[in-house]
Formats: sequence, C-alpha cells, structure tokens
Amino acid sequence: MIVTFCGHREVFDPETVGVWLNKTVEELIREGADCFYLGGYGQFDALAAAAVRKQKERSPRIRSVLVLPYLDRKYDVSDYDETVYPPIESVPKRYAVLRRNEYMIDRSDVVIAFVTHSFGGAYKTLCYAKRKQKRIVRYGWL
Repeated sequence: MIVTFCGHREVFDPETVGVWLNKTVEELIREGADCFYLGGYGQFDALAAAAVRKQKERSPRIRSVLVLPYLDRKYDVSDYDETVYPPIESVPKRYAVLRRNEYMIDRSDVVIAFVTHSFGGAYKTLCYAKRKQKRIVRYGWL
C-alpha cells in the first residue's frame, strides 16, 4: 500500500500534529502500508518525514520516497530511501509542485491530509484526491 501526504507548509501546533502523524502512520503500516511518498517542503512535510523515519525503526521494510518537483535544485535526501522525479519536465515551473502532488496522489492508495483552510496548494491537492476518490485520513476541518 502506498501512502502520500498533503498539508500546509505551516503547522499551528506541531507537537499535536506530530503525535497524530505518528499514530496514523503506525496504524497504516499495520494495515499494510509499505511505501510513503513525501514532498519535502515546509513544516508539515518535515513532520510527516519524521513520523515515517520513526516507524522505519520498528518496521525497516517500509520505504520513504522523496518525490521531486524540480531537477535543478539541491535537496537533502539523507532522510529518504530513494527519490523519484515524475515525468513533468515540460510543465512550467510555477505548476511543477501541483503536478508533482497530482503524481503522488495518482499513485497512492491513501492520503494523509493536514488541510485547515480552503485555499492554497494543500487544499487543491486535497480536492484532487477527493476527485480521484482516494481514501483520505484527515487532520483539520476540511
């Protein structure tokens, strides 16, 4: 089972959201999750990556995959098992993150979402996941 994350850059209560992410990731691993797609931007993505790393200590079979929106930037990939660059070379840079997010949603079985307001990239990504009828585990109000 492949899981991806969808959330705002800034998190209003990182400690509480981090605890929720740890519990959610642990539960999904028990259900068979073995691959986690991560975006690598902002506070929510950092919390998601930390939750996956923590669970990897107990379940070393799981994989963490950093999905890159750009090839011309440097990334710290030390916390991930692998990186993937989706086929978005021809997409204008301003749409690269959105298309990368859609790529992640398309390939995932479950989306873990931290979306608390109805605007921005996380909200657009959540709406895309809903249209694709993905299973969504939510923290927040939308």
